[in-house]
Amino acid sequence: MNKAIAEFIGTFTLVLVGCGAAVIAGPPVGATTVGVLGIAFAFGLAIVAMAYGIGQISGCHVNPAVSFGVLLAGRMSFGDFIQYVIAQCLGAIAGIAVLYLIMSGKASGWDGGLGQNGWGPGYSGEYDVVSALVFEAVATFLFLVTILGVTAKGTPVHIAGLAGLAIGLTLAAIHIVGINVTGVSVNPARSLAPALFVGGTALGQLWLFIVAPLVGAGATGLLYKSGVLWDPE
Repeated sequence: MNKAIAEFIGTFTLVLVGCGAAVIAGPPVGATTVGVLGIAFAFGLAIVAMAYGIGQISGCHVNPAVSFGVLLAGRMSFGDFIQYVIAQCLGAIAGIAVLYLIMSGKASGWDGGLGQNGWGPGYSGEYDVVSALVFEAVATFLFLVTILGVTAKGTPVHIAGLAGLAIGLTLAAIHIVGINVTGVSVNPARSLAPALFVGGTALGQLWLFIVAPLVGAGATGLLYKSGVLWDPE
């Protein structure tokens, strides 16, 4: 239960801070816009904070794709995986609910967006479905390479101690590259929550932000399980 509560809080924080930066301080509604770099670092710094805040309790997955990769790598039980995913999805929904309440108090200038992911005409850089699918799968794969690498058993202490920073900076880098492609998910819970509130196209395109991250994370997990990316000796 402690692990589930930690995952709930961690995912709540990631979604509220990351999507909040996009909606409140990102164009077009923010009085002061932070741009792509600001949004990217909001997501990354939220992960850094939670990694050191709850990492010792649950490992700070805060992402069903991360938990899936860890599961396939043989580092967690299926029961824990289910518990984590439920907590992560509920935490993300709670984070978006709070963001919705905040934005509901804005007198004007809010288009109803909540940082939802997407692709195609009318969304950010208007990339097509293939571009979106490839980016999300590859970005999640690389994200899991970092996560599984810096948290592997036998990792030198001086590297393991910087795990939270390495993971957070990796997420920020991924956002810098991909915000104009899909808004960056690499996290099914992060995509699910705003899609449920916004509905429409965001909900119709949600499948990609579940499938692609799981494929990318699963591939990394299997490579670690096979020993290709990790030498247990």
